[in-house]
Amino acid sequence: GELLLCEASTVYKYMQEDGSNRGTYGKLVCTNFKISFLDDDSASDDNEPQFKNKIVGENDITLQCVDQIYGVYDEKKKLLTGQLRKYPEKLIICCKDLRVFNFCLRYTKEEEVKRIVSGIVHHSQTPKLLKRLFLFSYASAAPNNTDGRNQTVMFETLEDWRDELERTKGNVRYKAVTTNEGYRVSEKLPLYFVVPICISEESILKYEGRGIPIWCWSCHNGAALLKMSTFPKEQDDGTSQMQKAFLDGIYKTISKPPYELLKLDDLSSSLPSLQDIQTAYTRFKQLFLIDNSTDFWATDVKWFSLLESTNWLEIIRRVLKKAIEVAECLEVQHTNVLLIEESATDLCCVISSLVQVMMDSYSRTKSGFQSLIQKEWVVGGHGFLDRCNHLHKSEKEEAPVFLLLLNCVWQLVQQYPPAFEFTETYLTVLSDSLYVPIFSTFFFNSQHQRDTNKSVESLKTQSGPFRFLTVWDWAVQFDPKAQAFLNNPLYAEKPKPDKSQRKTARFKHQRQLSLPLTQAKPSTKRGFFREETDHLIKNILGKRIGKFINSADEPPNSLREFYDSWHSKPVDYHGLLLPRIDGPEIKVWAQRYLRWIPEAQLHGGGTIATAAKILDLMEEVQSLQVKMDEEHSQAVSGDVHSVPMLRNSARLSSLFPFALLQRQSVKPALPTSTWKDLEDEDDLVKRDDEFVDLSGDML
Repeated sequence: GELLLCEASTVYKYMQEDGSNRGTYGKLVCTNFKISFLDDDSASDDNEPQFKNKIVGENDITLQCVDQIYGVYDEKKKLLTGQLRKYPEKLIICCKDLRVFNFCLRYTKEEEVKRIVSGIVHHSQTPKLLKRLFLFSYASAAPNNTDGRNQTVMFETLEDWRDELERTKGNVRYKAVTTNEGYRVSEKLPLYFVVPICISEESILKYEGRGIPIWCWSCHNGAALLKMSTFPKEQDDGTSQMQKAFLDGIYKTISKPPYELLKLDDLSSSLPSLQDIQTAYTRFKQLFLIDNSTDFWATDVKWFSLLESTNWLEIIRRVLKKAIEVAECLEVQHTNVLLIEESATDLCCVISSLVQVMMDSYSRTKSGFQSLIQKEWVVGGHGFLDRCNHLHKSEKEEAPVFLLLLNCVWQLVQQYPPAFEFTETYLTVLSDSLYVPIFSTFFFNSQHQRDTNKSVESLKTQSGPFRFLTVWDWAVQFDPKAQAFLNNPLYAEKPKPDKSQRKTARFKHQRQLSLPLTQAKPSTKRGFFREETDHLIKNILGKRIGKFINSADEPPNSLREFYDSWHSKPVDYHGLLLPRIDGPEIKVWAQRYLRWIPEAQLHGGGTIATAAKILDLMEEVQSLQVKMDEEHSQAVSGDVHSVPMLRNSARLSSLFPFALLQRQSVKPALPTSTWKDLEDEDDLVKRDDEFVDLSGDML
């Protein structure tokens, strides 16, 4: 289904170098799927990446992955949008996966420059119709030899919901309903969903599903997590009174036995707004959209202050804290929690998913996590099309809500690696898949929108089957050797509470990926709930980060006790997990945000050094097992899970598996003028950044 739209020859692609202008010539093409640079020397390239994506290559950018495009005119950078009067001599493409491409067009024919630049800007930046997405072209020609759903529960049938109720023992008090078949209640709700047994069909139909508690998950003690969309705020008095009476009736119904007590949590008032989240992420990603050494080292001097000013890590901390509060209500207080939001499809999805990852070990397996995303996000009605702004229709609707969830889950994965069957590489690849328009998973606002478009296109397509692919079929993107990087070889199959595993050594930071709120290792008595009173620490840190220490909404004693008590015991990797959320514990997701920056690599180091050794050992054990089986003349099926034959770990760096070892980066001597610029900066920045050496341990 891919069609060539425009192309330009003799385009020079720069490598990310500091002023040396090294690079390679090739052809720049734009199709209805991607922008691609076809390297003239690629055929002789021996450095074929091991972790190769079969759909999107190293020099490919899907149209949905393009973030911003800049033109360089007489050494001045200008954002390119809409019609162009003058064409640039250089083209810079910033991607949503944080890659930055630099193309020189000086040696390209003028007509070709006009066609390729205007073509790229038009096809990647201007508003488009849903059916113009490559998703539809691909679906009509999609191969049928894929291995299906990979044990992921899709939640598209009534049986799927009933099985989930049975798995969580929620079927005594809750029921799966068919009221929305044919989408007669609401186009925003899934075909099937679960409500308390006492809720009547009339109640569900009355306000198009608004004001109805929808079940998310049941705890082992019977307490349940529910969500509800609210009524529009601007209503006349009569309507508001009727809606209030309706809600009161619902609350009374589900507060009676056999139900537990009910706690309402309005997320719109207790968490940052979507606009705040979008603003914070926009600032945050700019720290990593770097295409040369000079810019990188310039940010090094103000790293902590720049990181703090984005507010992104603070938003992650607040979201994790909210999830802990909900977990405490369910686990300790045996209280049902009802999450309330205008549409119940944004922050409700984040909190309900996080709570399940923390409380249900099934959600920490690969198939369990994928089923969770299907249930809460895809079928649950999160507006991926609008929130990711895939059609470039409205920036007002854009917000990285799903990315926020992945960032929060990553905090848990890096704090408790043995508890998860998947790796951080899996999360990184999943975040990249948001922008690959061959999977329907992240390209619709609702199940209704997907089903409607699928049925219409199926009628039109006479030549063959019209089928949307799911992102959960990883074989479409990766071969088995590459898929091995998505699975955690150290996953704890059975619960093994062990104190020695719990108290691991703290990583030594040189340029930290978290904000320093304490001078040294925080004491166990100083939790994120407690007000910091140490006079010396306050003087060192200054007032500017007080908001991280003093929480305006100081939680009740029971929550503090719950948090402190849990962290004082050994971890059960198959039981409840609570994230550590003191300031320095919330870190930057290094693999996702730093993987394209050569200056940030650790030569022969980072988490990959450990992973490489483990995978090598696994492969050795497996080959020995095969030899033993052969010697004993036992039939070997040949279905041995292959693991990647890694290069010598000394040749790897922390950029692996996304990039191979790159040039050594030398930190430049700091010019005197830079110190003068910093004279007005806070003590905190001066104190901490003096000792930073970025060529050291970034991870």
